[in-house]
Amino acid sequence: MSSSPGFTEGDKKQIVSMRLNNHDRNAIQTMASRLFVREAELYRFAVSNLLNRMYQLHDMDCTGSDLLPLFIEFREELNQNLGLKKQQLFKIINNGNAHPDKFVSMADIELILLPQHLVRQRLLQIDAALAFKQLDINIWLKSYFIEKYSLPTFIEEDLDTAEVEA
Repeated sequence: MSSSPGFTEGDKKQIVSMRLNNHDRNAIQTMASRLFVREAELYRFAVSNLLNRMYQLHDMDCTGSDLLPLFIEFREELNQNLGLKKQQLFKIINNGNAHPDKFVSMADIELILLPQHLVRQRLLQIDAALAFKQLDINIWLKSYFIEKYSLPTFIEEDLDTAEVEA
């Protein structure tokens, strides 16, 4: 069977099945109704939004410290929803072949996986992190990683508006 002109293999749509709890399904139905769209359109929107926000994971050349901004931004969501373990995240970030300049230590990967109160305790034990101490743990962690891994200042407005803890 031949495909019509202008229709490529990549344009074909696939049916995907997923399990949702009743609360999530009801929320999707309510939002779809309120937006006057079908549920399927809302699911496609969610997937598209996720793919756009996490594009770095699709780029296999993006490894090591290049991935830190992504994992810091989604730190709580990834931990809560995916339950990543430190060995998994180490493998994802360093990809077995991260350039030495981009290699992320296991101790720093653990910081991404720890709950907020434990991140604070751990940062207080790291001399290099004390110089960036902030009231907001996420901003403190970002500042520490920006300096340690020479990252471009991501989410710069957060860092500019943060109060330095006395």
